[in-house]
Amino acid sequence: MKILVIGGGGREHALAWKLAHSPKATKVFVAPGNGGTALSNKYENVAITDVVQLREWAQAQKIALTVVGPEAPLAAGVVDEFRAHGLKVFGPTKAAAQLESSKAFSKAFMRRHGIPTADYDTFTDPVAAHAFVERLGAPIVIKADGLAAGKGVVVAMTLQEAHDAVDFMLVDNKYGVQHNDGGARVVIEEFLSGEEASFIVLCDGKNVVAMATSQDHKRLKDGDEGPNTGGMGAYSPAPVVTADVHARAMREIILPTIRGMEKDGVPFTGFLYAGLMIDSNGHTKTLEFNTRMGDPETQPILMRLKSDLVEVLLAAVDGKLDQVELEWDRRTALGVVMAAAGYPEAPRKGDAISGLPADADDAMVFHAGTVLDEAGVPRTSGGRVLCVTVLADSVKQAQQKVYDVARGIHFDGAQYRRDIGYRAIKN
Repeated sequence: MKILVIGGGGREHALAWKLAHSPKATKVFVAPGNGGTALSNKYENVAITDVVQLREWAQAQKIALTVVGPEAPLAAGVVDEFRAHGLKVFGPTKAAAQLESSKAFSKAFMRRHGIPTADYDTFTDPVAAHAFVERLGAPIVIKADGLAAGKGVVVAMTLQEAHDAVDFMLVDNKYGVQHNDGGARVVIEEFLSGEEASFIVLCDGKNVVAMATSQDHKRLKDGDEGPNTGGMGAYSPAPVVTADVHARAMREIILPTIRGMEKDGVPFTGFLYAGLMIDSNGHTKTLEFNTRMGDPETQPILMRLKSDLVEVLLAAVDGKLDQVELEWDRRTALGVVMAAAGYPEAPRKGDAISGLPADADDAMVFHAGTVLDEAGVPRTSGGRVLCVTVLADSVKQAQQKVYDVARGIHFDGAQYRRDIGYRAIKN
């Protein structure tokens, strides 16, 4: 069968890679794809991003299954468009995708359905927002209400950082947020302490199947220093998600969310990502929801998945996830993001990439911000350029292996953390 992956980042390269492993997949298309998917004959890039044009193309090609990677096409209603024309597509509707596309919607939903999260308020007026910051003090969290490619959250440790973030989001839009109806708006919430983890599940509207646990590193520099990014690396499994934490997250967060969306008349289908804050007693609160797999969590999670992803997603589209049990590689998967010079503020583009290794079952370089030039040379085209991902018997062995691969890859100004996975060792 022909399969389409919508998106062009590292998550989509990993999805295409895993889907192509299925004996059911005769051809995997990626729209628009990137330099990595262009380099391999396993995939074919499709230079279409318009939702209607993509649906028309999928109909003409008789695409049997479409998987949506990033948040922007979900928020634009690509799932609604495909479904309306009888195409099988895995992802949430535009209404359900508001769990991610609108932080204000998400927080109000959690409050309404008793899902544990930080106390908060929302603002469109900068003066009122600044006054609220002064009243609460620091540390404090400022979130843009809109799509921000993973960069719309500032954990302000000082009042000055908080005030700057309010201005960046409400006045200057320095982070390039795609505002929702009503213009610029921020959610300001209490700071939660603990350890973060990514909890990702598959949903078919009623049934839920948990993916392997994972944990990413948001800060740019070693030791979780520097600015927040879209993610500089991730590993799976995450030791901080114990069996008790896992059960609590399912019971108190995931299942009430699925039931709540169904009760509100907006059944949720697709990947649901709950960012968890886990305190020292194992209690969990929801930092945020994403309505797709995380990036870079997808890369190590899919390296560990032994089940046929095509069969799993077809079951999900047909509402049969209650018949699915996922099989996982017991080894640790660890991914390190190699980012462009100037990332995250002003990433440089156009640098030639060399030293890319051949694909292997236990070591993959997933492309994100890359293109092929006219001579077929891969070049940087975005902030997060590559995600070097490996499988090994332990976190320490995975670290050694992943950095051996990363050191062999070169592009001018490349920056990457040297401590991805340190929390798993610490635990």
